[in-house]
Amino acid sequence: MMFEFHWPLCFLLLPLPWLYRRWLPPAETRSAALQVGFMERLQALQPLAAQPGSPGRKWPYLVVWALLVVAAARPQLLGDSLPTAVTGRDMMLALDLSGSMEFRDMQLDNKPVDRLTLVKHLLGEFVERRRGDRLGLILFGSQAYVQAPLTHDRQAIGEWLDESFIGLAGRETAIGDAIGLAIKRLLDEPAASRVLILITDGANTAGSVSPLRAARLAAEHGIRIFSIGVGADTLAPDGVTSSLWGLQFDPSIELDEVSLREIAHLTGGAYFRARNEADLQAIYQQLDTLEPALREGLPDRQATPLYPWPLALALLLSLTLSSNMVRRSHQHD
Repeated sequence: MMFEFHWPLCFLLLPLPWLYRRWLPPAETRSAALQVGFMERLQALQPLAAQPGSPGRKWPYLVVWALLVVAAARPQLLGDSLPTAVTGRDMMLALDLSGSMEFRDMQLDNKPVDRLTLVKHLLGEFVERRRGDRLGLILFGSQAYVQAPLTHDRQAIGEWLDESFIGLAGRETAIGDAIGLAIKRLLDEPAASRVLILITDGANTAGSVSPLRAARLAAEHGIRIFSIGVGADTLAPDGVTSSLWGLQFDPSIELDEVSLREIAHLTGGAYFRARNEADLQAIYQQLDTLEPALREGLPDRQATPLYPWPLALALLLSLTLSSNMVRRSHQHD
């Protein structure tokens, strides 16, 4: 067990009453503006009001003030050390909002939905599970921008994710710019915790930075990229996975899996392919198992607050002084 004051600087307030009395001018004594029948009794009480300032009677008030300052300084007993709290990764999520994400080749609860709807639904669950991590959200299309900086507020990330929609950042795909923006946001974070999850269904068609060049820069700064390619393998023209006519086509023909694999390889991450709800759910579960980046904080101890004791003593002594003044005033009558 160890005793300490949580806010020791509060003791700088101890000389405040002396400074108040020393530097502030005394209150002006003015004649009574009203004439009342019991003025003589009030004048008789004036010596009692001055008594606290006399040398013999001011020490109880100084004790009250000292007790209040001690309580404000938050005395506490520190017990055994608690388990050291660790934080998880600093993770940026980059989500593609290009026009192809509205393609309805996915299913959610056995109902056909577009790619963005499924990704947002399962990504929201993934965000909710990442307790202890700082998450950030980048939305990209023709341009890339930070929708949410790194934060522990998972609820806010989920709300911003829900509010995103196709075309919000343009209908093209600036993968390289999204990676570059993530690098800028993660550059000042501890190297072991730099992670980017890149979710797209296409190839780089916009932006000023090529994806592979951005990936090499990310690798130089120790940022790992986990890329996810979204899109079904085959689909019938009417949006159903099978057709009476047997006509099918590849809805993911624009997905640049070669580049996404290379991006992940260059940065020491991994590439995942999400063809359906089960694939995407499994991918998020795999990402949940990422080894956390252990960033130890200051050691913490179990603290037992003691401030109620001096606070209670100050209150008790104040009540005693008040009752004594009332009793003396009655005796004087």
